[in-house]
Amino acid sequence: QVQLVESGGGSVQPGGSLRLSCATSGYILSNICSGWFRQAPGKEREGVARIDRYGNTEYSDSVEGRFTISRDSAKNSLYLQMNSLKPEDTALYYCAASVLISCRNTEFPFWGQGTQVTVSS
Repeated sequence: QVQLVESGGGSVQPGGSLRLSCATSGYILSNICSGWFRQAPGKEREGVARIDRYGNTEYSDSVEGRFTISRDSAKNSLYLQMNSLKPEDTALYYCAASVLISCRNTEFPFWGQGTQVTVSS
């Protein structure tokens, strides 16, 4: 059974940083494409960052240069380091896993419950 559990969300002032974690079980994280998504109130869910089996990463334009996705194979965990946070980063953040090694045109059948990130002064 595949499980993903996010943690690390919270409230932070603009310009601050947070590190999200996603503990996974039921599959080997380093073997497949996994990623972070977010959904703000009244908006559609959007992809934030992805990492494939080979460690190649992709970021949305809105977070490029500020967010970093990484993983720890030994802990089977996924991370999202978020720096220089802006109010528009406020959203519910989800980690997700695919069943493919590549992140190109892949779907994500496995999702966590989400962790809230609020950026406000």
